[in-house]
Amino acid sequence: MWVCFLPLHEDVMDVVAEAVYADYPGLPMIPVLSAYGTDCAHFDPDTDTLGDFKKGMRGMTREKQKKLVLINPVNNSRTGFSINHSSRFPPLSLGVIAALTPPDWDVEVIDENFDEFSFRTADLVGITAFTSSANRAYEIATIYREKNIPVVMGGIHASMCSEEALAFVDTVVIGEVESVWEEVLADALSGQLKPVYQGLWNGLKQLRNPRRDIYSKEYLFASVQTSRGCPMDCDFCSVSTFNGLRYRRRPASDVLDELETISQKLIFFVDDNIIGYGKRSRETALELFKGMVDRGIDKHWFCQASINVADDEELLEWAGKAGCRMIFLGIEAEDIDALSDINKKLNIKRGGSDIYEQVFERIHNAGIAVLGAFIFGMDQDTPDTLRDRAQYILDSGVDVMQTTALTPLPGTRLFARLKEEGRLLFTDFPKDWDRYDLTEVVYRPKQMKAEEFSQVMRECMAKIYAKPALKAKARQTLKCTGRWDATEFAYQSNKNYQSIAMAETTFA
Repeated sequence: MWVCFLPLHEDVMDVVAEAVYADYPGLPMIPVLSAYGTDCAHFDPDTDTLGDFKKGMRGMTREKQKKLVLINPVNNSRTGFSINHSSRFPPLSLGVIAALTPPDWDVEVIDENFDEFSFRTADLVGITAFTSSANRAYEIATIYREKNIPVVMGGIHASMCSEEALAFVDTVVIGEVESVWEEVLADALSGQLKPVYQGLWNGLKQLRNPRRDIYSKEYLFASVQTSRGCPMDCDFCSVSTFNGLRYRRRPASDVLDELETISQKLIFFVDDNIIGYGKRSRETALELFKGMVDRGIDKHWFCQASINVADDEELLEWAGKAGCRMIFLGIEAEDIDALSDINKKLNIKRGGSDIYEQVFERIHNAGIAVLGAFIFGMDQDTPDTLRDRAQYILDSGVDVMQTTALTPLPGTRLFARLKEEGRLLFTDFPKDWDRYDLTEVVYRPKQMKAEEFSQVMRECMAKIYAKPALKAKARQTLKCTGRWDATEFAYQSNKNYQSIAMAETTFA
């Protein structure tokens, strides 16, 4: 497809071209042409308005472009963490793929977070999934394959279970997509898709920003990534397998430029640890926070970090000034033995609960709330230790309380160990992946029966998320941070977790 214009004054033509290219970037343009071919759209200044021209362009591009349908499936049989609209995450990977796709492809997204799947014709389908939604992904993929439309699957689950996925899709992209997507599209056009494409762990300088226009307007916040990789290598986490043990950062200037393009007020930095590891990472994080202040980027945001975030009070101060209202910390447990069960090295090294309150206090001093994530069901856990953990959470300086069952996800050492020990309760895969959503007991605990574990968890959830407990946490947040907006942020987050904890399928 190329575009030409009948002769116009040079300045007018520049203005028209700018308006057209805003919708159709990258199309070659010829200013004057005496004879028009069938693949040429033209603009006649005597008869056509700009609206007329764009309407014609839309019709031609629909006719000529290849169609890529990208799908974000959702587990329909259980609610889990997708129960709340306000805690649903934009599918960042699909936005990146859309941005990597040339303009001669028409890209459409079906996002089941807000829109139930219905068939759209396509030349190529791309689908992603977490483990709990893998079965739904396969169900949708089968619909397209029955119509001889090729399906490519990527994301964390397909990367960990590529052989399983290939029973339902034509192609699997393992790992990060940026290094292979151009090849995937070229092979799709030639009808020579390979079964597997292995993504590389490249540097993140000038990483392509996701196309945010494809996301539902119902998302309350935008997701932004500043780094990839994690050296912590916890037993229950597959991030290190997917993104590598080496921590890679984007330049702060690239992230700042991206933030200036985002209209939403609320931002979630999806990194596992926004401050990273070592002096260089610390300097880049500080550059980012100071840059947000200097550029006047007025956002409220939350992020994830390790407990070493509290080591640097200057960093915390600038994070607060830049709009940080909440930091997610993987506390996991107050007990050293429980932390040892899951190889939570940093928390063990720092002394567990002996250091936690100091960490919380330093974060609060910067006007930032603390989201403490806790895991129940380590091998050392008994019904009494579960109840003790619930009470610790209520008594601690944590403002927001996330509570999940230890869940062995594919690609983790935890999954491999429990499978080898014959302790997985549900192994009819892929069907049983629906259960692996962090809110059901899917393995046989060491110190109690699974049914007892579930019963105690329901008891603990009722206590943790009782209305008086949430109001007490809100009073604590306001007193410790001195910020009403951080308090509101924390209280609404607790209400979201309350909805998850009280859902019928949670620990059912």
